[in-house]
Amino acid sequence: MNIVSVMAHQDDELMCLGTMLKMKKAGHNLAFICLTDGAAGMAHIPEMPFSEAAKIRAVEMKNLASDIDAEYICLNRPDEYLYDTAELRLELIEAIRYVSADVIFTHNTVDYNLDHMTTCLLVRQCAMQAALPIQKTKSKFLDSSPAVFMAEPSGGFEFEPSHWVDITEFANEKMRLAKYHKSQDDAFIAAFGADRGIENWVAETARKRGDQCGVKYAEAFLPMRARGFIKAYSVLP
Repeated sequence: MNIVSVMAHQDDELMCLGTMLKMKKAGHNLAFICLTDGAAGMAHIPEMPFSEAAKIRAVEMKNLASDIDAEYICLNRPDEYLYDTAELRLELIEAIRYVSADVIFTHNTVDYNLDHMTTCLLVRQCAMQAALPIQKTKSKFLDSSPAVFMAEPSGGFEFEPSHWVDITEFANEKMRLAKYHKSQDDAFIAAFGADRGIENWVAETARKRGDQCGVKYAEAFLPMRARGFIKAYSVLP
């Protein structure tokens, strides 16, 4: 299968990365799609031009993807100004078709960031349209709709998962890969202190979900309940 993270920003994939690594070990292919350029992610360096910030975020995400032999696509919309447009829908439909998505991880319906929520709505529309020949893009339409799962928002507010995945075996690898997002590690440390970097955030979130299901580390999800996205077989490992 082709397992795809469709997220607003570079580093948002960390809420599903452990599960993706577990699925990769089982023989599946990975891909990452980001809708924005991530340029507003340098809150700790407000004087940095957005163009420079976007380049840094792109390199970080490309390096992470390359490390695990995964495809990376960025649709390069302005960070914090993500809107649902006809042009963007077609670009996302093409990206989903290009990677032949069988499983998509995306943001939760309710999230602290509107870019995240807009991404979730776009996935709801575009993942469905990606399997319909009526929408014409460069890549062929999918044979069937992908399964879609929504990942935990930061802080976990208004999110009650129905699926948990044990990622204990992959936690160290996930935390190692998280460090590719050095700009965001620096932002976490600047905001919360030297012992509160991105690795700590990743570990704390996975430990909390692990406590809920009786393992050391876990990730939690909700299926996107829409026609075609729910499968009559187990999808998550």
